[in-house]
Amino acid sequence: MEVANEVKAEARHISVSPQKARLVVDMIRGRKASDAIITLRTVNKRIAPAVEKVLHSAIANAQNLNEDLDVDNLYVSAAYVNEGPRQKRIRPAPMGRAYRYQRRTAHIVVKVAEKA
Repeated sequence: MEVANEVKAEARHISVSPQKARLVVDMIRGRKASDAIITLRTVNKRIAPAVEKVLHSAIANAQNLNEDLDVDNLYVSAAYVNEGPRQKRIRPAPMGRAYRYQRRTAHIVVKVAEKA
């Protein structure tokens, strides 16, 4: 479902697992923008300030695109997290071995639209 007056903001290469970021992003999807900001300020997750910053950016993008826009009518029309590139790292292991692990990154996308 594509909304005509939808405005997007995106944060790329955020160093958090996409699975953990989705927990926070799922909380704000479909909510009013002001309610979503309140939710993000109260939730106790490390990624919440980054998601809030992306939401503020989407609201600012909407205002820049349309001056006579009413910010109180904005809602989060879409919010999702995509997987970014993984950084391969090596951890020392017993007997001279090395264990590989991956540091995951995420791309956070928030879209806002105006309620009719």
